[in-house]
Amino acid sequence: MTTTPRTTPRTTRVRTARTTLAAAVAGTLLLAACGGGGGAAADDGTTELTVSLFGTFGYEELGLFDRYEAEHPGVTITYESTQGEDKYWPALQTRLASGSGVADIQGIEVARIADVVANQAELWTDLRNTPAAGSIGNYVEWKEPAATTPDGAVLGLGTDIGPMGICYRSDLLAQAGLPTEPAALSARMTSWEDYVALGREYQAAAPAGSAWMDSAGGFYNAIVSTEQTIYYDQAGTLVHDSNPAVRAAFDTAAAAGQAGLTARLEQFVDPGWDAGFASGSFATIACPSWMIGYIKGKAGDAGSGLWNVTTLPGGAGGNWGGAYLGIPASSENVEEAAELIAWLTAPERQAEVFASAGNFPSTTGGIEMVADATDPWFNGAPIGQIFSTSTANAPVQILGPEDGVIKSAMVEALLSVEANGVAPADAWNSALSTVSNQVS
Repeated sequence: MTTTPRTTPRTTRVRTARTTLAAAVAGTLLLAACGGGGGAAADDGTTELTVSLFGTFGYEELGLFDRYEAEHPGVTITYESTQGEDKYWPALQTRLASGSGVADIQGIEVARIADVVANQAELWTDLRNTPAAGSIGNYVEWKEPAATTPDGAVLGLGTDIGPMGICYRSDLLAQAGLPTEPAALSARMTSWEDYVALGREYQAAAPAGSAWMDSAGGFYNAIVSTEQTIYYDQAGTLVHDSNPAVRAAFDTAAAAGQAGLTARLEQFVDPGWDAGFASGSFATIACPSWMIGYIKGKAGDAGSGLWNVTTLPGGAGGNWGGAYLGIPASSENVEEAAELIAWLTAPERQAEVFASAGNFPSTTGGIEMVADATDPWFNGAPIGQIFSTSTANAPVQILGPEDGVIKSAMVEALLSVEANGVAPADAWNSALSTVSNQVS
């Protein structure tokens, strides 16, 4: 998912296969005492693999860890998920630096992969030299190159990508007199300007307490997800402050916030944002594929049939989120961990995860398997087609080591516009100042 970058919070869970929680704690203490990373071979000859992720990758929910254990006698899996990637990543950096406490398999959000490749290659396993090597060529053309160092070391296998659509509440649009069928709605939104104009129509006749979109920050992220050059240029130079596409996206989102078209909710942080999927506090949201499962979880059974999905304005392609699975160099179980990540990211598993959680496959085989998928909960929307087309139309984005930091600064600045009335120009300058202080 991932996801925000991909920050799709879920309750933190620690899972151990065929062990008790006490045994899991004891195992963790033992690993820490040994000073190494990852799991270890037990006295009975079994191998305990530790997996640490953020948000929801769908593996636990689908029972994939249990299935892998059943198919691989002698392997047990200990799994934990941190609620937000913004908490997960700093903690992982501390453990990587110390060489202690890391899991055999760690998730890497797409906004972090450039930093891993540029600055952390020695801390991660080159998958070319492991049983995962055969999986490297399975991906859409741009997925694995992003995890590859200049000398060819591959530091992660892709899990998912984040092609984009617009998710919307059909009932709310109907009450405001707007089109509710995906094709008709898409015809009214041939550009982001059209999307904003339609929002003004909605606000003029909207049900009480409902805004056109959830947040200026989410709107901004959707716009920049359609760009090739965002915060860094091809040479790796920071261009966040000079790239006209970034400034235009910021100004467009800020104007929407000023005009009262947003519900002024901070994504993945404000409890009101989660509640809004069911309460109707916003009618539309730019949704990466991984958000499909999130919306279902928050709106529940009562939301089935109320939500639908259409394409981005103008049928644009975009990518917001996605992740990788990597193996820290300190793992004591590299071979077994590599076998597990190759299995988890295989096209068949990626297709299963999409059907369950909405995380869109990053392998070409997985994409082919889900191309005709529909979602009854979303009024039978052809989500396979929508997200496949978005993937095909998406630019090959240039990623940089501080993408996540810069994006967070922009989103926070936009929140100040919509929630606190800060002038957009002042908010922009504040974002640039934050970036200057945090990014060298």
